[in-house]
This record gives sequence, C-alpha cells and structure tokens, in this order.
Amino acid sequence: MELPINPPVEPMLARSVSELPTGAGMTYEPKWDGFRCIIFRDGDEVELASRGGKTLTRYFPEVVEQARRQLPPRCAVDGELIVIRRDGPDGQPRLDFDQLNQRIHPAASRVRLLAETTPADFVAFDLLALGDEALLELPYPQRRARLEAALAHVRPPVHVTQISTDAATARRWFEVFEGAGLDGLIAKPADLPYEPGKRLMFKVKHARTADVVIAGFRWHKSGPVVGSLLLGLYDDAGVLHHVGASASFTMARRQELLDELAPYRTGVDGHPWTHGDHESGQRIPGAPSRWSGKKSLDWEPLRPELVAEVAYDAMEGDRFRHTARFVRWRPDRDPRSCGYDQLDRPVRYDVDQVLHGDPAATT
Repeated sequence: MELPINPPVEPMLARSVSELPTGAGMTYEPKWDGFRCIIFRDGDEVELASRGGKTLTRYFPEVVEQARRQLPPRCAVDGELIVIRRDGPDGQPRLDFDQLNQRIHPAASRVRLLAETTPADFVAFDLLALGDEALLELPYPQRRARLEAALAHVRPPVHVTQISTDAATARRWFEVFEGAGLDGLIAKPADLPYEPGKRLMFKVKHARTADVVIAGFRWHKSGPVVGSLLLGLYDDAGVLHHVGASASFTMARRQELLDELAPYRTGVDGHPWTHGDHESGQRIPGAPSRWSGKKSLDWEPLRPELVAEVAYDAMEGDRFRHTARFVRWRPDRDPRSCGYDQLDRPVRYDVDQVLHGDPAATT
C-alpha cells in the first residue's frame, strides 16, 4: 500500500464537554455508536484500521468489498462501522452495538456467516488522503467539501454523515437522535486540521442518573479490595436483573467500600442472582462469553438491601451501555422501588433518517 499516509494512523479524538460548544464556523454532526475505523484503499488493497491501530479487515469482508466498489481508488477515509437492526420490537431501524460486537469472531466460517446476516454499514465523516494528496493540514471545512465531492455517488451501506452549522438544529439532534441508537454530538471548530491522536474535537453525550440495588461485587485484580459494584434493577414482575457495574474508584476508596459492604455479605442464602435463571430471561452476572476471555467472572453476592445513585449515559436494551459512575449512597430509598420505570427512555427515531438526511435539519 503506497498512499500519502499509510496505516497505522491514530484517529483524531474528541474531549467531553457538558455543554454544546458554539462559535463562528462550528460544525455539528451525530456521534455514531460503533467502531471507529479509518479505511485505507490503494486499488484492490484495502485496510480497515481500528482506533487502537489493530486491523478490522478480516472481520468485515463486506465492508472491504464496498470500499473497493464505492470509495475512490486511492484514499484514506475516517468514519464509523455500525450495524443497523431492522427487526426490533417497534419495527424502527436503530443502531445495535451488541450485534456489532459479535462481528469480532476468531472463526472464519462465523465471520462469513455474520457478514451475511448482520452486515455492517460505514459512515464517513472525514477525508485524510485522496490520490497522491494528504489532506491533514487542511481546515475541516475544506476536508468536508473534498469528502462530499469524493463520495458524492456512494449508496448504502456506505454513507456520508450529515452535518449542520446551526446550533439550534444540533440541539434538536441531541434530543431526538438518541432514539435511533446514537449517543450524542460531535462539534468541530472551523479551522481544525486533522491531528492524529489529539483531542481537538468536542463531544457532548447524554448523562443521567438512576437509583440501583447493589447486589454484589467483584474483587479487584490487584488484591483483596473491591473491584466493581454489581448493579440491579427490578422489572414489573419483581425480578431483579443485573444491569451493569460501577468500577472507577481510587484504591483507598476500594478499601473503604469493602468495609461498607461487609455487613451485607452474610445472610445471602436465596440470593436472587445465585438462584437466577438466564433461560427465563433474567439477567444475572457471571455468564461466560467469548468477550470475557480469561477475565474472571467470579463475584460475591450481597444482600440486596443497599441502594446507590449512579450516573449513566445510555441504555443498551435492558442494561447500561457503559460502566456507570458511582455518585452516592441512597439510604432513604427502598431497594424494591429501584425499577426500570425510573429510567429516561428516548423517543424512538428512525436511524435511516439520520443517515440519509433529517428533513427538518437546516444548515
């Protein structure tokens, strides 16, 4: 492969901000919930490079084929790999990160099957090289114009993300696009060059809190202190489901937590998770998967009497999409009152509208 820039190239990143940035020439685009991917194409040679520099090429043969069919003969395009689920219970297409995760499989036969049954789309949002020209030094608006021209004729499953320079439109996107499975917005200053590995863009993500039952914990890998708290929520039938974990603590705090949890480590006979059943639809901790690898799945039950407030950004089905952040204990809350009904569920929104252009958007 002989391009003006060749892999590995660390993608440019964004830093989190709490408010939508504004300013002359600021450009906004949806924040896609998928695998960051830079596609390098030099004729028939195609490389899909992940954010960490690892190759994704063997896992997405259908994307490689689309790159050969639709991308310029020699280019480097920054974007996102996504999987769209179209058979959900409400019938609306939305992003499905779980299905995307399942695409990373060691068996070639499984890779081929998944490429047919859950094919990935590619959403382009930046152009790093075209022909013999490297574009990294160009301001973002110029790179965007070159991207639109170079990919003017692409068709699904290849897309060019929509953008807006109107802050009011961006705020509307932030509210409604979450229902399509997106998790926020990206803001790019007008004079922004492309600097690999630097956090020069801005990202705004949804942030919420929920009161959860602390029904177990895992040990820290470094020694006998708390590694993570296991979080639970009750459904309408009174079944306690494992919905995620909270794990970001200092070592001093991990020791304190062990002391605070000690009274709840006794009397755990009949714990709802040690007697739970995956086949009945109950989510319980400790289920092995190919993603856990050699990671220990052992956990310690606690009497489900402690309630904590945690911060989370989004749900993936009936669990927290990412690790939740511990906020505080809630001794005033009845554990049985910690149900799914407290969660803020986004309005469903068609991901095809996000991909093909929101008719209400303005630039």
